[in-house]
Amino acid sequence: MTITGSLANALSGLTAASRAAELVSSNVANSMTPGYGRREISLAARHIGDGTPAGVNVTGVRREVDMGIVQDRCLADAAVGHDSALAGFHRDLEAILGTPDSAGSLSGHLARFEASLIEATSRPDSQARLAAVLQSAQDVVGKLNRASDAVQDIRMKADAAIGTQVRQINDGLGRVENLNYEIKEALARGQDASPLLDQRQQAIDSISAIVPMKQVNRGHGMIALFSTGGAILLDGRAATVGFSPAGVIVPEMTRAGGALSGLTVNGFAVGTGPGRSPLGGGTLGAAFELRDRLAPEAQTRLDAVARDLVARFQDPGVDPSRAPGAAGLFTDSGAAFSSVDEVALSARIEVNARADPGRGGALWRLRDGLGAAVPGTAGNSALLRDLTDALGNERVPASGGFLGVARSANGLTADFLSLVSAARLHAEGAQSFSVAQQDSLTEAELNAGVDTDHEMQKLMLIEQAYAANARVITTVDAMLDALMSL
Repeated sequence: MTITGSLANALSGLTAASRAAELVSSNVANSMTPGYGRREISLAARHIGDGTPAGVNVTGVRREVDMGIVQDRCLADAAVGHDSALAGFHRDLEAILGTPDSAGSLSGHLARFEASLIEATSRPDSQARLAAVLQSAQDVVGKLNRASDAVQDIRMKADAAIGTQVRQINDGLGRVENLNYEIKEALARGQDASPLLDQRQQAIDSISAIVPMKQVNRGHGMIALFSTGGAILLDGRAATVGFSPAGVIVPEMTRAGGALSGLTVNGFAVGTGPGRSPLGGGTLGAAFELRDRLAPEAQTRLDAVARDLVARFQDPGVDPSRAPGAAGLFTDSGAAFSSVDEVALSARIEVNARADPGRGGALWRLRDGLGAAVPGTAGNSALLRDLTDALGNERVPASGGFLGVARSANGLTADFLSLVSAARLHAEGAQSFSVAQQDSLTEAELNAGVDTDHEMQKLMLIEQAYAANARVITTVDAMLDALMSL
């Protein structure tokens, strides 16, 4: 080998070692960067025209990523987002109703109302005890009103979240589309597209929790994105997802009734129900479940509890002083309840104004009858006993999807809370499973990523190779000096 050939070999080796050291430093610096793919240098022997080795060529940079693990982790992100949203709703609903051991719970208010009736029965002449009956009755309806408002607030937040997530999807798909073409162009020029590939994966990760999706290689560095429900999100051009936020939601507003917006993909309506939505399975699908199924179901049961309470005291056998068809102690916005107008009853229920001194009524009507014109005997406790019995009598709920078993008012409330608690436990179990799966896949992805110990070992080998090539150059320089001195 000639001196010139030796010098060329050493110089190419220095170039390759320098590039390899640069990649090691990049790997170590980005070991904790989400979406970063480990870089590995690609080398090939260089030959001159007669096949004689003439050093080494850097043929490119490989981005080492296990896409199988990455895609499974993205699906796990969507599952965690979906299950966490549902578990959060059930926890919130349980807190809205309150557990029996909490003073502000619905069952606690009903228990205090029943206790106040019993106490007033023993002293029907006591204004203080009649006032306690009124106050506890108002506490019950106030709790139902607040619970209904809270459920509708959940629906409004879910509707707003849908609008936000749709914008995020459209923005994310647009970024992936642009990066697809930039990657294709970089590869066509022979440039390293690894930074662009990292950016594209980060863009996909930013929307993977919203809609579960799969990546399909389309060649030349480009990919297509399909939701697990079968929607084409990106194949050449990004799809456009459409949604119109409602802003204000009341119990009467439903998706089926056309008052609330659904989803469109490129202008075509798609389903949003659980189990059949092309865009379901992530946080977007969970938001639709909250807005259109779970929260309305909770509202229906609240209305059923309110109906049961109103019907107990509106029964013709309770308080004969009332005119036929007149409202009882609990009313529908001051009027008698009609079974055809049950929707949002929990938001409208209130105590009859005829028993409320603050609205022109009188406390003695709790003892003598809502239809009484003048006070009766102060010691007469018959009506108060009837009111107590009406609250404790076991009745089959007329609505709400409860089991057809007779219950007292407190029993119905307890069953409602039991259903909510059971749903919470089930949702939290699903959430725990999806979080554990996400953690294991994230760990597997990290294990397949940058190993700093391995990178340091590579750096030592690179250093040795660099020193050896530098030694060759030093030796060639000494030989040339010797030849020149001759």
